[in-house]
Amino acid sequence: MLFSTFAAVFASVVAVSAQTQHLIVVGGNSTLTFSPTSVNASVGDTVAFQFQSKNHTVTQSTFAAPCANMTTPTEGIDSGFQAVAAGATSFPQWSFNVTNATTPLWFYCRQTGHCEAGMVFAVNPNAAKTFSAFQAAAMASSSSASAGGSASASATGNPSGSSGAAYPSASSTNANGAVRYSGSAAVALAVIGLSVAALL
Repeated sequence: MLFSTFAAVFASVVAVSAQTQHLIVVGGNSTLTFSPTSVNASVGDTVAFQFQSKNHTVTQSTFAAPCANMTTPTEGIDSGFQAVAAGATSFPQWSFNVTNATTPLWFYCRQTGHCEAGMVFAVNPNAAKTFSAFQAAAMASSSSASAGGSASASATGNPSGSSGAAYPSASSTNANGAVRYSGSAAVALAVIGLSVAALL
């Protein structure tokens, strides 16, 4: 019994650690960019954003409206504004787990004017909906279409009761290294922790 419990916990840990983490630099070299501009991710992969300058967000939108918060069928995820002081040497991070690899996910920076300058990002763009077309649509948007501003907000994960592609699990790390998890990431870590504690 103890061996089978340990084996199940070990398999869960191995499965979690076998997934890929995609690191996206936000505002590197004080530019209005996500680098890289898109990634191809599998279910369970983590897409992590490291904010390196200014005050940016990672806000979910749609292909049809690149510079507007996704609100239908439900509200999208949003990192909140992540301000970085000039000369900073440690940087805040925010991440989410991919829960559906077949549906493209679209993001923009909601700081006023940034989306219209082409500051957009995609997960799993495809031949029908390319990153280039998404970015071109963003750059053709008027600044009044962007729900932006320069407010400061905390990172948000998936809303209560959400699931699927629109609501990946999210976590954030502030500049001092503290990590906050939400959604299925928090549940998975709690289950693994409880299982390991039961073995000891």
